[in-house]
Amino acid sequence: MEIEFRASEGASLGVEVELTLVDRESGALVSAATPLLEEMGRGHVDGHPKAKHELFECTVEVITGICANPAEAKADLAATIGELRAIAEPRGIDLVSSGSHPFSHPHEQRISPDPRYHALIDDVQWAGRQLQIFGIHYHVGVRSAEKSIVVANALQFYLAHLLALSASSPYWEGHDTGLASWRVKVFEQLPTAGLPPVIADWADFEQFMHTLIAAEAIKTIREVWWDVRPHPNFGTVELRICDGIPTLREIVAVGALVQCLVHRLDTMLDDGIRPYIAREWTVRENKWLAARHGLDAKLIVDDEGARMTARDAVHELVRVLMPVAEELGSANELADVEMILQLGPSYVRQRAVVARGGSLQDVVRMLVDELRTDVPGVR
Repeated sequence: MEIEFRASEGASLGVEVELTLVDRESGALVSAATPLLEEMGRGHVDGHPKAKHELFECTVEVITGICANPAEAKADLAATIGELRAIAEPRGIDLVSSGSHPFSHPHEQRISPDPRYHALIDDVQWAGRQLQIFGIHYHVGVRSAEKSIVVANALQFYLAHLLALSASSPYWEGHDTGLASWRVKVFEQLPTAGLPPVIADWADFEQFMHTLIAAEAIKTIREVWWDVRPHPNFGTVELRICDGIPTLREIVAVGALVQCLVHRLDTMLDDGIRPYIAREWTVRENKWLAARHGLDAKLIVDDEGARMTARDAVHELVRVLMPVAEELGSANELADVEMILQLGPSYVRQRAVVARGGSLQDVVRMLVDELRTDVPGVR
């Protein structure tokens, strides 16, 4: 099976944000995506080009075009979110970006009308009905199919860094799960989600996908939802590990980190340097540690078993990547990663609301305010 990889000329950036729709009074999820998207889509052929359905009617996915840098991505997202907010707010609906909803139940959510979503639920049953989870996906352009494989393999080492930095799903169905990111554990229930295998080369990737399609395990390669994967149609490597992130400032800060990291790995290959590929067990253990402890996780950082907190590992990564950010014109956005380290990711801020005596409805109100004001932790 031959799969065409539409190579990118450089490290372009694309961002996909899964926004949740919440009732202004109760804070609960609202199944309202279809009427909102219909209104947004007026005047467009085949609907709005940058606002889409997701699995449940409580979600609208907002996507950017192909952007040169995080600042461009932020402006793109802000414009579409502004359109959505202008339609949603008069209906008493607010917008949130977070990995999970603190108290709404999955079985209460309506499935979107797209037949492929109904087919998914019919196929995976309760594992699909549980997918009341929301993430941020980053696409970064790479210049060849073979590079996309090496870069995706190398990025597995950094999945824990990105998860710890973005973790925002400590609450589920009204309970504190004890995890910084419960979302990733829910998503791992799907048969083609979670950590990918280490792929040898592009031919191996093609063979892998051919086997799955021939065996009718999947219909298309779009149904392989790994935490990091080559995206042949876009000519990118796609990172799907991140929880929903509450503010655009934080979304593009993590986007700057991802773009710089992919660009660095890509150019290392130009110089004949093969990047470090972590062992499968280490990647799996680090992902669990980041999901459980967030930035306080003690990650395994080499094959000798040395450990470093995720907080220190992210700080060191920012230091290493800052020259790349200066080259790409994203130094200010990358520097905002340090702001996240200082304030704490969303899982920290959500728990702080409850620790001060607030309710889970107050957590939702904070999340609404964070996205609206672009200020983390405004309550």
